[in-house]
Amino acid sequence: MKKTLVIITVLLSLRAAAQSSDEKEIRNLLATQTAAWNRGDIDAFMNGYWENDSLMFIGKSGVTYGWGNTLRNYKKGYPDTASMGKLTFTLIQVKKLSKQYYHVTGKWFLQRSIGNVGGHYTLLFQKIRRKWVIVADHSS
Repeated sequence: MKKTLVIITVLLSLRAAAQSSDEKEIRNLLATQTAAWNRGDIDAFMNGYWENDSLMFIGKSGVTYGWGNTLRNYKKGYPDTASMGKLTFTLIQVKKLSKQYYHVTGKWFLQRSIGNVGGHYTLLFQKIRRKWVIVADHSS
């Protein structure tokens, strides 16, 4: 009986460690994106997204598909560091959906000399090739 309890405890501990490791990786990815944005480096910011034609971004202009199209939209909407400002993400919820998916809800805020802007976002993360990436982003 004691062996069974020890095995169950170890398995649950390993599972919890894996979950916290995945969540930590996602939180680190968002922190890395924030740092890239605040350096004015949209290309590095995009490293958090799935580099695929199936990436889906939903914003004020509607749905955009594809990593390249999303990058072009970011560069068009934020052509210089004044328009980019300084980004702050505030996480509201990081929720594991399955072994392969996480759903993240949060707030974004840009402090800018040309006027501050902000809103909310939901992100769908998928683990692809042992790496967490954003496969869908709805920002408003």
